[in-house]
Amino acid sequence: MPRKRKLLAQLSALKNNSSIPPFDALENVNATPDGGSSPKSSKYFATENKKSSQLEADFFNQPCISLAKSFLGQILVRKLPDGRELWGRIVETEAYLGGEDEASHSKGGKQTQRNAAMFMKPGTLYVYQIYGIYFCVNVSSQGEGAAVLLRSLEPLQGLDAMRELRSASRKGPPKVLKDWQLCNGPSKLCQAFGIDKTFDQRDLTQDAAIWMVPGHDLPGEQDVVATKRIGIGNRGEWTQKPLRFYLRGNKFVSVVDRKTEREMAAMGHFSCS
Repeated sequence: MPRKRKLLAQLSALKNNSSIPPFDALENVNATPDGGSSPKSSKYFATENKKSSQLEADFFNQPCISLAKSFLGQILVRKLPDGRELWGRIVETEAYLGGEDEASHSKGGKQTQRNAAMFMKPGTLYVYQIYGIYFCVNVSSQGEGAAVLLRSLEPLQGLDAMRELRSASRKGPPKVLKDWQLCNGPSKLCQAFGIDKTFDQRDLTQDAAIWMVPGHDLPGEQDVVATKRIGIGNRGEWTQKPLRFYLRGNKFVSVVDRKTEREMAAMGHFSCS
């Protein structure tokens, strides 16, 4: 029976039958004449390829400090070329506000080939290299030249692959890394997730190799420590501004600021443990 007549017969049978249609009948509607499956099949029958739970553009489209806090508890996902997925919960971030922020790569509103991603739409990755060896990954936010540095992750899935990637990038004899050592720092995070300069200017809402999904049990204000950023040198008043945020009590944070935690406890932000 010609394909068109066969389909019409199937659809007629479905119309006259109130039971649930066999799956292969729907599958055949999207088949190509040679029996294959078309990636551009009808929107009414095609399987949705988009990751339904991933964070969308609206999430990233918020002011830098707000985004840096909102990242805490969310999950970064990296799909390796071999198909394995790495999952890590974001537990530490830093906000770089651009413009007047003396510690920002975009201070004074200066745009270069290196920092171009900081001026792109919110959710764009900005990856830069330090010491000519290591990489750090940031995500652009609202605000001209503003971006959030991802400092530390709590590994959730794919820990063996993270160890492989960390070992491949380390010098000297191999060393078995503990779970908390895999992603507790911006460069370690990039090593463990296989993030390099090729990820610069990628869109977290569109890329097939890296994206974010919502976390569970997101922290409240009482769970977040706000303190000064790390390793920015002498940048005047900006050196002391509380633009680093981390989850209090999380062992995967790179540097714990006990002094700030005690001060916040004294002010009633949370109980001192």
